[in-house]
Amino acid sequence: MGKKSDQSHIPESDLSHSMVHYLLTIHKLKEGKGYARVTDIAKELKLTKGSVSTAVNNLKKRNLVIEEEDSKFLLLTDSGHDEVHRILSSRTLLFYFLRDFVGVSEEIAENDSCQMEHLMSSETSMKFFKFMKDLACSCELVEGKGILPASFNFKTSLDLCSFKNAEDFMESQEGDKHLPGRLHS
Repeated sequence: MGKKSDQSHIPESDLSHSMVHYLLTIHKLKEGKGYARVTDIAKELKLTKGSVSTAVNNLKKRNLVIEEEDSKFLLLTDSGHDEVHRILSSRTLLFYFLRDFVGVSEEIAENDSCQMEHLMSSETSMKFFKFMKDLACSCELVEGKGILPASFNFKTSLDLCSFKNAEDFMESQEGDKHLPGRLHS
């Protein structure tokens, strides 16, 4: 399936796992250092500058990244920035769901959420947020009415109740600030 390079939004399924890591690394470098260059990305991901250049050119063709002519600094386009927020939100939701609701170890939750983050559509991410918020924020009410047995534990350390909706949650994504410290990438 060929995609036009002038598309303003690339369907989520068109982003590979490695493309996602390039976008997240550009975002992280920009937030941390104030700039991102091919050299910085290569160092961060422990890759060659040549392979990073090839990947960045692919992201440019998809209208997710642009390069400042004077400085060669890489910037996320609006579409690229939106994708990063969507991906970070998906990763965060998946991590806490797997760790807090399903009960897998933090290490497994970290690995699995990283593998799945880019596969979740925007629609699923929005519905997943609502589902998790409904469970986490109404748990006592539901248990108090005897609808669910007390053994059902839908508590999470992610403060979902403080967000009005999934859009607010996505907008709040700055790096991996909602994830435990060792998971920040």
